[in-house]
Amino acid sequence: MENKYIAQANKGKTDAWRYVVGIVFVIVGCGLFSLPHSWAIRKKVSLEEVDSLRLDDIAYVFSLFDNNTTLVYIMLPFMGGLLALCFIVYKLHRLSWIHLTTSRNQIDFKRILFSFSVWGSISAIVILLGVFVSSETLVLNFKAEKFAILFIIAIVLVPIQTSFEEYVFRGYLMQGLGLVSKTNWFPLLITSITFGLMHLGNPEVGKLGNGIMVFYIGTGLLLGIITLMDEGMELSLGFHAANNLVTALLVTTDWTAFQTHAVFKDFSTPNLLAELSVMAVLYPLLLLLFAKKYNWKNWKEKLI
Repeated sequence: MENKYIAQANKGKTDAWRYVVGIVFVIVGCGLFSLPHSWAIRKKVSLEEVDSLRLDDIAYVFSLFDNNTTLVYIMLPFMGGLLALCFIVYKLHRLSWIHLTTSRNQIDFKRILFSFSVWGSISAIVILLGVFVSSETLVLNFKAEKFAILFIIAIVLVPIQTSFEEYVFRGYLMQGLGLVSKTNWFPLLITSITFGLMHLGNPEVGKLGNGIMVFYIGTGLLLGIITLMDEGMELSLGFHAANNLVTALLVTTDWTAFQTHAVFKDFSTPNLLAELSVMAVLYPLLLLLFAKKYNWKNWKEKLI
């Protein structure tokens, strides 16, 4: 049985070449909006240093500018990618943004808000419990002026970043691969794996090892299941925005992709087991909560 959400793509033009061109457009959009950061780095350092700069040397890159400035720079490519995606959805596929988002007649913002509130609260509680348990390694980092600027930047740009990733993986690719394969399981599997691989260059991988890919792929799988079961992206949009926004505002470290003027700074040794344990416990509970609230049925048909 074709998932109603995947079937929404049939309301537009679905030729395979359009999806190939679309992905190229998205990559170009991201690339163009990454140029300001590249130019700023070249103004800061010599050409020799730029040529020898490793892409995963996140500490060096962040040391060149204030954290708030760097956060703006690293968010710009996601804005470019999202603008490119909007263009190809409307102009190339002749598809409405609603049909890319959901099988419902309108985007359900109550679903987005509910998911955001639930996962945002859980994330905040986990972080604050960490402060209580590990007060020696998770210390106060609050600087009012810098945090105020961070707050404005984060509430504007982080949802753009997370929405871009959701619309590419749980939206554009999920629908496109579903139409090509005429299955639900294939786009779920492929988008989860590619979502994980997208994070392969993150500095977290260098610190925690390739085992952290289980976390990234597992998160992609969770968001894909939520999208297919709910036949819309609203819950995944809320989850992803809450996850990144709360983290950016509440806690920072010297070895993660986001380094911000957050309230707390974590000096503890990275722990892969802790990350995977949180996922193993909380993700199934979140699925159960959503399933009960939204009365999900026919799991096999919608996912397989």
